[in-house]
Amino acid sequence: MSFASRQDAIDIQNEMPWEKRDRPATLYSMLRDSVDAFPDRPAISYQLLSGPTDKAQTMTWQQFHDQVCRAANLFRDLKIGESDVVALVLPNSLETAVATIGGAVAGIVNPINPLLEPEQIGAILRETNAKVVVTLKAFPKTDIAQKTAEAVRHAPAVHTVLEIDLNRYLSPPKSWIVPLVRPKNPGNHHADVKCFAKEMAKYPNTLSFDDSAGDRVAAYFHTGGTTGMPKVAQHRYSGMVYNGWLGHRLLFTEEDSVMCPLPLFHVFACHVILMAMIKSGAHVVFPTPAGYRGDGVFDNFWKLLERWKTTFVITVPTAVSALMQRPVDADISTVKNAFSGSAPMPLELFKRFESATGMTVIEGYGLTEATCLVSCNPPTGEKKVGSVGVAFPYTDVRIINVGSDGEPLECAADEVGEICISSPGVYAGNTYTEAAKNKDLYHYGTHLRTGDLGRIDPDGYVWITGRAKDLIIRGGHNIDPADIEEALMAHHDVGMAGAIGQPDAHSGEIPCAYVELVEGGSATGEDLREHCKVHVHERAAVPKYVEVLDELPKTAVGKVFKPDLRKRAITRVYNAALEEAGVDARVVSVVDSKKRGLVAQIEKTGDVDEAAIADVLGQFVRPWEWLEDAETET
Repeated sequence: MSFASRQDAIDIQNEMPWEKRDRPATLYSMLRDSVDAFPDRPAISYQLLSGPTDKAQTMTWQQFHDQVCRAANLFRDLKIGESDVVALVLPNSLETAVATIGGAVAGIVNPINPLLEPEQIGAILRETNAKVVVTLKAFPKTDIAQKTAEAVRHAPAVHTVLEIDLNRYLSPPKSWIVPLVRPKNPGNHHADVKCFAKEMAKYPNTLSFDDSAGDRVAAYFHTGGTTGMPKVAQHRYSGMVYNGWLGHRLLFTEEDSVMCPLPLFHVFACHVILMAMIKSGAHVVFPTPAGYRGDGVFDNFWKLLERWKTTFVITVPTAVSALMQRPVDADISTVKNAFSGSAPMPLELFKRFESATGMTVIEGYGLTEATCLVSCNPPTGEKKVGSVGVAFPYTDVRIINVGSDGEPLECAADEVGEICISSPGVYAGNTYTEAAKNKDLYHYGTHLRTGDLGRIDPDGYVWITGRAKDLIIRGGHNIDPADIEEALMAHHDVGMAGAIGQPDAHSGEIPCAYVELVEGGSATGEDLREHCKVHVHERAAVPKYVEVLDELPKTAVGKVFKPDLRKRAITRVYNAALEEAGVDARVVSVVDSKKRGLVAQIEKTGDVDEAAIADVLGQFVRPWEWLEDAETET
């Protein structure tokens, strides 16, 4: 590793311009390089069940290459050219990795979150004009096949559905039982249905067509689970290769074994990890189709690290919180680092995890629109807990506000503004497939406006202080508050609604809503929650809590003032957690700090075990402080 400070990143950048670096021009050429260097080393391992001795399968780099070529050849034969789309509605499996890379080699691959509702999956299929869909064959305990079939009914461009049967990962007698209990395979749509494995076997293990001549769009990733027409981001080979190059240069070698229980339909697992594996020749392990959500994964996690002699763990704060509720019951001495993303990790959780595991936690920041990686805390340098570290080489992060004349103004150190990014992963001018959504998305024509608010301190560390986009981020999953508000406004008793994310120890934040009733309205919060269960078309977006207020806080022009709602939610959630834990303290106010965002101020109400307070509130992402220690100016 050669990354201990922002200066190290600058020094790497100053070695030569990005355009001059000897790097692969395409994804296939990046894969070919590792196959030539490490044909017999392990590439990808997978186990359907989470037990430390359960059946697992591993592909070497040569085997992975061969399967990718077969998949790419199959897609081409199904009329997938360089501008055509292969959609994947899949959990993790070896086939998911093969289809992802094969789809990007043949055309444009579009991974879709299988947890979305059929209406949302169908909207994405229509948005991308997908022609081929790869999904699961009907299988016990999952409704992915059923949801995909319903989505395909409403996606007229889809002509072929390729099915993956997970039963091949089971051993007898379980593999004998599945055909007896397997749900009826869904149909009732216009597309041909074929077996992915059988179709692939018909094709050669080398490309039967010429690789792309150079850079092009090779992947579409949707930005979140909102109803209606989602935003679909375009990713080029150059951005995918950049993520792979960063991982190889700064983190991984072919000797590393990486545990990644995150979904391949997300850019973190796909671009940050899989691309880095392809570039470096390292080995990645995907445990269970659902990763961290899989049965027994948390209970068996430490033993899985021992089994696979893991050196890097890929995680998110919500998973770390769950892991810290289990004793470390295995030899995990091989593990060097845990790479964490999706949200800042609470300080107490950070300390507890490092102390219990001996790992070094590396927090990072990325986003779908930038083909992911932006910054991270230096692996071998100072880690400022709560920050997202320093910008990677060739990534320019600027904090920008718009002046009274409408022109962008770059902020001074520690001044809060919008985080804006230029990097090889930013497709300036063409971030989204829909041109209208790219309007006003850039400063200087080069720097993507992320919608995140933040600052850069004098040492070059980036701190996120809020989100201008107002999205609710539940465990890394984006929820548009407008969907909740529209559903509530459809209720005859509701005059105005405001949806926000309330703090949650497991998911970072979960949706909640506050409403103002029309004159004569009598609906209760619980009435409105039941209403949302029917009218909010995404299960993850149904608010956990709905409260009726006499009047919602509003701006001068009559819009709901959401900072006041967030303060109210923080106070309620933190006080409930303190009371449940039997801690004699309470939140007396929540202040808006320019540098830290919303900060809960705590007052002691009796004999207080300060460690207990830190333990309770350290589970949440938002910061807190003692009232008597509060900064004079926030």
